[in-house]
This record gives sequence, structure tokens and C-alpha cells, in this order.
Amino acid sequence: MAKIKRLCTLLLRLMALGATVSAAIVMATSHETTTVFGVSVEAKYSNSPSFKYFVIANAIVSVYGLLVLFLPSESMLWRLVVALDVVFTMLLTSSMSAALAIAQVGKKGNSSAGWLPICGQVHNYCDQVKGALVAGFIGVIIYMLLLLYSIHTVLDPLLLQKT
Repeated sequence: MAKIKRLCTLLLRLMALGATVSAAIVMATSHETTTVFGVSVEAKYSNSPSFKYFVIANAIVSVYGLLVLFLPSESMLWRLVVALDVVFTMLLTSSMSAALAIAQVGKKGNSSAGWLPICGQVHNYCDQVKGALVAGFIGVIIYMLLLLYSIHTVLDPLLLQKT
């Protein structure tokens, strides 16, 4: 039974790693140049601090996910992994929120502020950002599942102890 739990955790961590790496790569490679009223306009992720934060957060969580894959199952460091899972899940969630807010402005604009939507001019860029956000959202969901499982695994023996 312990091997099945370890295998499920390993598969979830591999899927989370794939999602966060995909989100970072797809967002980092998103760019498109178009001409609007005779003016060349380039849309790229580095124009937005929120998208930069999204890429950096996903890259950091990817490195963490890769390191955790090599942690022995008998190690006492798994208690630390629970705390780190909380931190990195929060990091992913905050970067996802920031990127979604900017993506919404890019898609719909903001009439109160006088910002026009840009997705009508740079379709491929918006599609790539959308793909990165979907991958990032999948990563957030998987990390939340891993967090719940990690908390259950660490707290369950503590709750079953006789006092």
C-alpha cells in the first residue's frame, strides 16, 4: 500500500512539474509583432511585470518540483516538504491571479481607464498566453492536491497517537 501511495505522489509531482515547466516555457516564448495604423507594435510577455512574475514563479516551482522528486521516501525532510508545498502553492496561486488579471485587461480592455483590448490585433500572442494560463492553472490544481495529500500524510500519524 505504501508503494502505491508513493507511486501516486510521484505521478502527481511529475504532472505538476510538467504543467509548471510548460506554463513557464509557453509564456516566456509568447510574442507577436503586428502593424496598427502603420505603426509596428510588438506584444511580448516581458512587457508586463505580472507575466514576468508568472514565468519566474513557475520556473522556481519547477526547480522545487524537480528537487523533491529525488528526495528519498524515508527522509525526515518530507515534513519540510509539507511547509514548502504550502509556500509554493501560494506562490503559484498569486502569480496565476496576477497573470489572469492582466490577461483579462488584454482581452477585454478597461473602458474606465481608456485601455483598449489588444487581442484583436495579436491573436497568436493571446492564444499563447491563454495556453500558458491553462497550464499554470492545471499546475495550481495539482499542487493543491499534493498539498492536501502531504498534510494528510504528515498529520494522520500524529492524530492517531494515543495520549
